[in-house]
Amino acid sequence: MNSKNLKNCAILSMDQLDDFENYDHLLDEPLAGLGWKTHLVSWRNESIDWNQFDVVVIRSTWDYQDDPELFIQQLKRIDQSSARLENPLQLVLWNINKQYLKELESKGARIVPTLWGENLNRVELLSFFQQLQADEIVIKPVISANADNTFRLKIRQAENLTEKLVTIFSTKDYMVQPFMHSIITEGEFSLFFFGSEYSHAILKKPKQNDFRVQEEHGGTLLKIEPEKELLQQAIELNHKLYPAPLYSRLDFVRTQSGFAVMEVELIEPSLYFNMDQLSAERFAKAFDKWVTKNSTSSV
Repeated sequence: MNSKNLKNCAILSMDQLDDFENYDHLLDEPLAGLGWKTHLVSWRNESIDWNQFDVVVIRSTWDYQDDPELFIQQLKRIDQSSARLENPLQLVLWNINKQYLKELESKGARIVPTLWGENLNRVELLSFFQQLQADEIVIKPVISANADNTFRLKIRQAENLTEKLVTIFSTKDYMVQPFMHSIITEGEFSLFFFGSEYSHAILKKPKQNDFRVQEEHGGTLLKIEPEKELLQQAIELNHKLYPAPLYSRLDFVRTQSGFAVMEVELIEPSLYFNMDQLSAERFAKAFDKWVTKNSTSSV
């Protein structure tokens, strides 16, 4: 293909990915076959002229939670350029704060029981166990990624770590959930959608004596065929998202009442192209069709 006819796609990343498992390079070949040249670009690079790209896709920006205001400012610059930002800024601003789960619950989605708070103090911390009727809880910031500042606690641990937790969450809005033991016994389900169409699913399990399912923390991955109930629930949830995302990763856990939503990942989820040999090609085709369709409709 003539290089002059190539369209330019920026793959937005963090500065250093050495300590992370990343599979976005698997997109290079299928996108090139559709006329797209990919460029790996750090989201922190403020000298970039975003107008040189046709599309900027947010991918492995896994340190944005360290400076969310700067991250949003950079995305606004991209959005104001001639480049198309995917997923769109409106979705990012909605998804960046995990209080979006409240809205999804109001629309009929089943979520894990959640308490929301700010300016944590000792009395509140110890009351969460009774409020949630749980012997273990998980507390984390409402803006977080890669399990940063995420704590799994029994009441004795909460008492021992009170000073540390109050220090961390005295300036961060936070969320508290009962620890879902099925994450240990079964795992966390992730279903992927590209261009609003279901692509593939995996089951993520933490390593022994841990609860974090990310590969960087020792978690293991297994490709699965989702149960009919889970797939239908994911399809319905994906249809609730507006504007419709180019890509989404929907994370679920099994509860006594059925599957519940853990997270809706629309900003920088790993899409685990390594787990399904056709998924990168599926994404590339969905991306090309999506950009063409939306570019035509905006004219």
